[in-house]
Amino acid sequence: MDSVRELATEKAAVIFTKSSCCICHSVKSLFYELGASPAIHEIDRYSNGRDMESALRQLGCNPSFPAVFIGGKYVGSSKDIISLHVDGSLKQMLKDARAIWLSLWLWPSDETFLYRIKLVKMDKVIRLASANDVVIFSKSSCCLCYAVNILFQEIGVRASVNEIDNDPDGREMEKCLMRMGCSSVPAVFIGGQLIGSTNEVMSLHLKGQLIPKLKAYEHKATS
Repeated sequence: MDSVRELATEKAAVIFTKSSCCICHSVKSLFYELGASPAIHEIDRYSNGRDMESALRQLGCNPSFPAVFIGGKYVGSSKDIISLHVDGSLKQMLKDARAIWLSLWLWPSDETFLYRIKLVKMDKVIRLASANDVVIFSKSSCCLCYAVNILFQEIGVRASVNEIDNDPDGREMEKCLMRMGCSSVPAVFIGGQLIGSTNEVMSLHLKGQLIPKLKAYEHKATS
């Protein structure tokens, strides 16, 4: 606990992540684009990573990653950070903590506006991805999406399915999924974490690793 507290206060902005976490990468990129240079701690690279994750949970970090601290105080995870940025308060928090010195007034107003729109769409994707234990982003005409959904049904899981071609924000959502590391649909999330597309899901199933991963969550998703 003490080591985590020390790391959380070593710089004005600190982010605890995992190297395989796509959403963590998005949050780091946001801070860099705002002009901040946060301290990054990928705890899966620490020998005591599990203890650090437990300590973060005790500090109120749930989900654990990314865990963002500004001025030594826990601010939240990805959804909290993006919401703060969309309403304009994140930049001020970083300035107050002296994590950034340059203001966004240097950006052209139209670029800033478009950037905020992108963040709203990313927030929507993250919110949907964590709405249930198992979430599939798909397209209504995608046969592979259908096959993956059937696979989950056959192992007793009713996934929440979001057909992005039937969503007015579908194109931007697809771009967000690509930035998170998924090159195509279906994009499958378990416990809010991106697992991958068809190949990754089928590979996990064939190796006998998919069901144990699902059992890590007490409640199965509902459509």
